[in-house]
Amino acid sequence: MIVAVFALAGCGGGGSKPADVIKLGANLEMTGTNATFGSSASNGAKLAIKEVNAKGGVIGKQLTLTVADNKSEAAESANAMQKLISQDKVVAIIAPIASSSVIAGAQVLQDSKVPAISPTASNPKVTVDPATGKVRDFVFRAAFIDPFQGSVMANFASKSLKAKTAALYIDNSSDYAKGLGQFFKETFTKNGGTIVSEEAYLQKDTDFKATLTKMKSKNPDVIFAPGYYQEVGMLIKQARELGLNVPVLGGDGWDSAKLPEIAGAQALNNSFFSNHYTPDDSSPAVKTFVENYKKEYNQTPDAFAALAYDATMMVIKAMERANSADPVKIKDELAKTKDYDAVSGKISLNATHDAVKSAVIIEMKDGKQTFKEKVNP
Repeated sequence: MIVAVFALAGCGGGGSKPADVIKLGANLEMTGTNATFGSSASNGAKLAIKEVNAKGGVIGKQLTLTVADNKSEAAESANAMQKLISQDKVVAIIAPIASSSVIAGAQVLQDSKVPAISPTASNPKVTVDPATGKVRDFVFRAAFIDPFQGSVMANFASKSLKAKTAALYIDNSSDYAKGLGQFFKETFTKNGGTIVSEEAYLQKDTDFKATLTKMKSKNPDVIFAPGYYQEVGMLIKQARELGLNVPVLGGDGWDSAKLPEIAGAQALNNSFFSNHYTPDDSSPAVKTFVENYKKEYNQTPDAFAALAYDATMMVIKAMERANSADPVKIKDELAKTKDYDAVSGKISLNATHDAVKSAVIIEMKDGKQTFKEKVNP
């Protein structure tokens, strides 16, 4: 379902003719369980396009953005991708937030030879086909991948929190969560820690108490729950109600203003998650972005807004280097991205189209995100 078209006309009084514009698409979670992610990402992409159009556009043309809603469902993603390419004739796509949804639409991109870049999808299978071991030529990401993110949180648990034992509580319907769980486990055990409990749930589950009670009996030092904010919020709320007050750790899927609403501000105390950026960063790029985003949307940008802004700018920079809006040429230049000074930090893409960049660890304090520490690759 196509839910929105965002366009900025040229500076002339008559507006832009079709030949004067370059069409970009965004396949995002505008409704469903991850809707706050899609909304933020859409806003970030629109801001990037607005700023570039205000400066004259790219290769002499203005940009437009068509947003398609994948409804936070992997099954809808391929359809949304196909519509953007076949009906809307976009030359590049901001791919979904969730790894499962990017993977579901990847073959459409390969077959159509249209590049897409996900702001945040972090499972390794997003850019490398597990069936063949080959890099997906037309799929990119502006995010670090789960092996890095999982190891960051495992090292934080072992070294900063001095945890010796951990429990895993994984969203079994999410490639993202399963990947993070796997890499956390590998690094934590390598550090000498012990996994005392491994449990799973499914997206849209609401009652976690029986499993949490079982987990509590194992007396873990920390719980690693790398799911998305909707379920994680309920999970943490119920854990605290059961008196399970150990640190709860997670990944960037926690980054939503809805999380404190669902869990309760106090319940989130003593919880930490890895992320791609923090609006509290003092770098000039972050300060400018936060100021412009607040002016446009009257809210503080989360990581999904920042990374969608970065992903959109990476596509635009690729078009500039190629001096073309040809999808294959955009793909070729995207693959060459190196040392791009993005809002979320300096980004280089490696041979598997993954962003090599730093991570930040966020601590929740009375419902507010606070910067804890930065971890370099």
